[in-house]
This record gives sequence, C-alpha cells and structure tokens, in this order.
Amino acid sequence: MHAGRSVFSQLFDAVSPYEFNRCVQRYAGDRPFPALSCMEQFRVLAFAQLMGKESLRDIETCLRALGPKLYHSGFRSSAARSTLADANESRDWRIFADCAAVLIAQAVQLYAGEELGVQLQQAVYALDSSTIHLCLSLVPWARLREGQAAIKLHTQLALRGNIPTVVLLTPATVADVTFLDTVIFEPGAFYIFDRGYLHFARLHRIHEAQAFFVTRARKNFRFRRRYSRRADKTAGVRCDQTVVLDDFKTKPGYPDALRRIGYREPENGRKLVFLTNNMHLPAADIARLYKSRWQIELFFKWIKQHLCIRSFYGTTANAVKIQVWVAISVYVLAALLKKRGALPHSLYTILQILSVTLFENQPISQAFAHHLCQSEPAPLQNQLCFQEFYAGQ
Repeated sequence: MHAGRSVFSQLFDAVSPYEFNRCVQRYAGDRPFPALSCMEQFRVLAFAQLMGKESLRDIETCLRALGPKLYHSGFRSSAARSTLADANESRDWRIFADCAAVLIAQAVQLYAGEELGVQLQQAVYALDSSTIHLCLSLVPWARLREGQAAIKLHTQLALRGNIPTVVLLTPATVADVTFLDTVIFEPGAFYIFDRGYLHFARLHRIHEAQAFFVTRARKNFRFRRRYSRRADKTAGVRCDQTVVLDDFKTKPGYPDALRRIGYREPENGRKLVFLTNNMHLPAADIARLYKSRWQIELFFKWIKQHLCIRSFYGTTANAVKIQVWVAISVYVLAALLKKRGALPHSLYTILQILSVTLFENQPISQAFAHHLCQSEPAPLQNQLCFQEFYAGQ
C-alpha cells in the first residue's frame, strides 16, 4: 500500500527483507561495518544507479540535500563517502549477487509466458560477453595489454523478458568460451551463442545435459554428411543436413551427430551456417532463434548507456563487482515494475520517470499514469493572434 511512502520505498517492496537478511547472514555481512548495514548500502548504491551518480562525492551530496525525505524512503542516514568506500572495498560482493539472484528468479517466473516469435515452450538463453575498459593505473589487477586495463562481463540472458540469469565478472584476458564451464545447463532449454563459444567438448556437455544449443560453424569446419532433409528454400533454408565431425582433433570431443543448416538472409542475401543438436525443430525456426541472439547485444548496449557500470566508485575487484551486481538488481527491479504494473513504457522511460519521482509521496502507479495521460500539445493560440495582428497592419 501507499500510505504516504515514497516511490523509491515502493520500488524496493520487491526486495524481500527475509531473503536479503539470509544473504547477509550467509556471509556475515553486517559485522565489519555496523554503522552502515548491507541494506543501507544496497539502497544507497541503487539510488546512485537510478539517479546516474558517477562518484561517491555526488552520492553523499545528493543524499544530504534530500534531508527528511530519506527516512520515508527507507534510509536511516546519509552515508558518508568514506564509510561507503570502505564498505564497497571490504564487504563481500556475493551478498549483492545472491540478492540479485532472488530478484532474477522472480523476473524469470513473471516473464515465462512471453512470446519469442518461435513456437517453443522451453526456456531460451543467449550467451555472450562485453568488455568494459578501465584505467590501468587505478585497476592493475585487470591488466589487458600494455597500457590498458579492462574487465569482461560474461552474461547468460533469458530471452523471455531479457533478464540476465547468470553473470560472471572476470579480467578481459579470460576467454569467452570458459564461461560455458560455469553454466549449469537446464534440460530441454536452448542456449544460443556465436562462434566464440564453439568448442566441441563443451558443446557435448550441453548435449549430455539434454539441453540444446544453436551456434554458427566456422569456415574451416570439417564434417562428413550422413543424410539430408528437404530444405524449405522459400524460407531461406539452403540445406538441412545431419553430419558428424571429420577432424581427428575435434571428433573425440563430440562423437555424436550434429545438424548443419545453411541459411540465406532474405534482407541482404548473407549466407550463414548453423550447428545445433536439435533434430526436430524446423530449420527456419533454428535461424530465427539465432537471430534473437541479438537481444543480448542490445542488453549490453542498454546497461552501458543507462546504468553506471563504466565509471566505478572503487578500484578493487570487490568494489567493482558490488557495483555491477547492484546495477543488475536495478535493471531487474525496473523489469519487475514493468511487468507487475502492466506498464507499456520501455525500460528506458521507466528509469527516466523513476529518476524524477523517486522521493515523491504518491502511489508508484500514479507516477506513470501522469506520463500516459499527457496528450499532444495544443497549437499555440497566441501565434494565430500575432499573425492576424501583423496581417491587419
């Protein structure tokens, strides 16, 4: 219920205090800094993400300026930047990762019925990584090459709702394909990734988990055809074959049969070759599934543009991981708000409206109702009057 609470406080209703306290107790999070609780730190960093604050000084100044509004939004104090910096450096980042996992589980369940453009009941995930460049003098632990530093954000994205379900933060020198070693594959689910993840021994582990993968073949892919299916050329399918590996280096890693699909994009005539272990889905649907992989590229672009994950509040690996996980939590909170409130707005619009109404004491639905009720601006009557005036001169 509203009962005089701020929009920020209502947004945090999705964060269960019981579940959050379990995450804190799991890692004894409140012992090092009793003056700044984990929940208080989480609220402060979420506020910084929603308001686009890029430094601890900005966060401290804005929180102090809000004065009594902080209490009605769940804050118990305006955190000093030194206290917040120490907490970011020393408090276990896994507390915020586990809290984000609880929110992600809610979002995945809510978006389970979303359409994909393909008649599938199973879950569909896209896997990829994105590089975030940093200053080498500040983060020497993330050294990439001479004079450069970067971290890599490995992500598994549920394509129903575009919810990040698995996130791994590593130095940029870590190869993309190693991310497959950390993923627990869900039986029956589809996993879509580009050629950077083409490692046949790892693909066979997906196959043994009774899950499906869709990826692209390299140009030097060596295979032996067993038989061909009828290809629907009107849908852009050039060939649909069952093949086995014909390379003595890779064949031991994947001894079973694969499905090779040749496809021509109708928009530009580009030729693509897909590999999958699913033998039953129509070839055109396999191509559509791979095309939906582009959603993870849009996800990376979105969070880099609209959340603070390119400039960090701390320089240690722990502080960077805390900030990334809080940013993901804010993204999922916005997705939960969109779904539960049946809002037609984009996530970008939701974040913009939240940023200017966070500390307003009104129902959260009312903040978005004002935006929907806005009509096209009426023509300026004064302009016509001036035209008539000058016409009479």
